[in-house]
Amino acid sequence: MKLLFQYLNLKRTNSLIIRKMQILNLFSISSPLEQFEVVPLISLSIPIVGSFVLALTNLGLYSALTTGLVVQQHVVTNNNYRLIPSRWSLSLEAMYASLSNMVREQIGTRHEIYTPFIYALFMFILIANLNGNIPYGYTVTTSGVAALGLSVFVFIAVTILGLYLHKVHFFAFFVPSGTPLPLVPALVLIELVSYLARALSLGVRLWSNMVAGHTLLKILATFLTKLFSASLLIAVVTLVPFAIFVLLIGLELAVSLIQAYVFCVLVCSYLKDAVELHLHY
Repeated sequence: MKLLFQYLNLKRTNSLIIRKMQILNLFSISSPLEQFEVVPLISLSIPIVGSFVLALTNLGLYSALTTGLVVQQHVVTNNNYRLIPSRWSLSLEAMYASLSNMVREQIGTRHEIYTPFIYALFMFILIANLNGNIPYGYTVTTSGVAALGLSVFVFIAVTILGLYLHKVHFFAFFVPSGTPLPLVPALVLIELVSYLARALSLGVRLWSNMVAGHTLLKILATFLTKLFSASLLIAVVTLVPFAIFVLLIGLELAVSLIQAYVFCVLVCSYLKDAVELHLHY
């Protein structure tokens, strides 16, 4: 009889452990950062060059896909041979006009030269952000290499433009007008650090906002999936947080647009500093 009671207690303990493990598995969440990993999709080893491996990653695939979508969108909406423009064409023309007005307000002098660059930059970031909202897709701007690459490219381009327009006077940017001579070394160091920080600030701002939004959606989506598959009662109760989740998806779509716009606004402000450098000396 004593052995029977021990067997029943052991069986009950095992059942409780199994039940606890099932509950933990129900609410377990995989790492939300897995969606940002750059993984090779197709790789090709070239032994002639040693251990060189040529690989097509998800980052490279979605970068090419984003570029192709931007080009295809403008090819399809071309109205060179149409009397009545399509809705897509009107939407792109309105977007271009809005960006042109923004560039004119930010830069002012000869803004039409920089409008195509700002427009192309805006369209690439916007399409890249929107592609990442497709389930099981990859967001190019959540890669630090892509976001910081755009930021550093803009920084180098603006610096070259300033040197081309103002030659040696470009370095007057680091010495504000009216600065006392004893404070010049300290202010030059501060302005130099502030200027070099632009190479990272643009990319970090874009990257952090997109990563934060996608991480939140990943956590909530995994959690809601577990709840919907638990039982009928829990699934019915889960409809309320699911409605909030849908609203968050709409918010993330708005963030995709806002971040592309903010990136271009800051690029315009940097271009204005490079063009209107005469205000500093």
